[in-house]
Amino acid sequence: MSSTASSVFADETLLFEPATPIANAVPLIFAFPNEYSVGITSLGFQVVWATLAARSDLQVSRLFTDIAEPLPRQPELLGFSLSWELDYVNILAMLEQLGVPLRSRDRGDEHPLVFGGGPTLTANPEPFADFFDVILVGDGEVLLDAFIDAYQTVRDRPRSQQLRQLAQVPGLYIPALYEPIYEAEDGAIAAIQPIDSDIPAQIEKQTYRGNVLSASTVVTPRAAWESIYMVEVVRSCPEMCRFCLASYLTLPFRTASIEESLQPAIARGLTATQRIGLLGASVTQHPEFPALLDWLGQPEFDDVRLSVASVRTNTVTEKFASILAQRGTKSLTIAVESGSERLRQVINKKLAQSEIAEAAVNAKAGGLQGLKLYGMAGVPTETEDDLLATADMLKGLKKAAPGLRLSYGCSTFVPKAQTPFQWQGVSPKAEKRLQFLQKQLRPQGIEFRPESYSWSVIQALISRGDRRISGLLERVRHYGESLGSYRRAFKELKGTLPPLDFYVFQDWDPEAALPWQHLRGPLPVETLRKHRQQALAIATVGVGSK
Repeated sequence: MSSTASSVFADETLLFEPATPIANAVPLIFAFPNEYSVGITSLGFQVVWATLAARSDLQVSRLFTDIAEPLPRQPELLGFSLSWELDYVNILAMLEQLGVPLRSRDRGDEHPLVFGGGPTLTANPEPFADFFDVILVGDGEVLLDAFIDAYQTVRDRPRSQQLRQLAQVPGLYIPALYEPIYEAEDGAIAAIQPIDSDIPAQIEKQTYRGNVLSASTVVTPRAAWESIYMVEVVRSCPEMCRFCLASYLTLPFRTASIEESLQPAIARGLTATQRIGLLGASVTQHPEFPALLDWLGQPEFDDVRLSVASVRTNTVTEKFASILAQRGTKSLTIAVESGSERLRQVINKKLAQSEIAEAAVNAKAGGLQGLKLYGMAGVPTETEDDLLATADMLKGLKKAAPGLRLSYGCSTFVPKAQTPFQWQGVSPKAEKRLQFLQKQLRPQGIEFRPESYSWSVIQALISRGDRRISGLLERVRHYGESLGSYRRAFKELKGTLPPLDFYVFQDWDPEAALPWQHLRGPLPVETLRKHRQQALAIATVGVGSK
């Protein structure tokens, strides 16, 4: 280990007890395809690493793009936690660095089994399927130990037998044992099926249903959020906005017990740091959040720096804002998606205009300095009137809460697998609509932070891609990460896969086969179709329709 790596790891305060590996422990590398500061700030990575490192039958080494713990010469297992689609470039680089063939079909018994997990791979693993031997579909609390236990029973068998046996474990997806069938070489997918009757026809996402949720297993000043201790307050979101992967993919909505999970976790974290982060897609919708807030508002926590992830807009009270301001928070983040009430109804964002204004007023009255709002452009059925409504809403907030610093982060709508809008394409007008909002808002002193339109196009490609995309991803990494590189690769591969427009911009037939249809998410596809139709019906009839 280099002196730099040694000093980085020496700065860690562990909040779990790593096991002492037994003599014949399985050598395992657990990798995060980004720099250490990014990976160690991922709560998912922390928890998976601790779960693996707490097993005495494993010898676990961590690998990041910039540093690593001492690595075994012949690892048997190589795992990746994939949180961001474009990190696939680093996965391919790491495989090459370790001397592991990029594609599963080219690996032999001398190579490690390459496994991966995380929301990107759970939603639609197909664009990456050729690079993985095993994909964990669902929650690590259920899958990790089941995977390692199953591997131990087949550890000494040939690779082909290992994979066939692992395929019998619920939630373990072995891509090599499934065959996609296409309408034509460059046509849509027709079906994806197991190679024989011994392999399950569908893989069901595994869901953890307990009321003790995740908390940090390590605290370090080297994290992107310096010395933060993260506590998961809720998992999923009850709002079920039609576009939202964080809600639909992680159903059902689960809340951590205050007495059994949250208070003990926070107390444990305060032994290592005074900075606490409350995480979740909708933290303030925990049914006992007011009680948690009262507890954190006690004098004994006066020196604690508290931050909260995106909150439900209509839960921003003056008391809530005041406690956050007293605990070192300067601004609050809320997702409004659009200033148009019609469009919010289409996407199922249950939020009134008055509630957004009230949140701004309460944030300022409570002592917060800023309010960060998030929204989207190019939402299905969006019109220019909807964009004007967004601009008017933000201008109205500036008048309602003068002196409160406002920023509006705006992304392009991207269809996500396992959601009702998975059939909808990206709007080709979205880039101009981002520019329109910028012209409307910046002269008003409202900070406008648009997300890259080009990145959104690439994200949509990966989100709705099938297995043919893997060859394109391999090619693109040598050209550089730009939309032009992807277009170049599509031209070179013309005739072997559909055009970019098919994956990104086209609306798909809701009755057609999907690349991920062999993966069973929390809700059946029939329910997703119904939710999509409800959204489009509202768009057709107008505000107030059911």
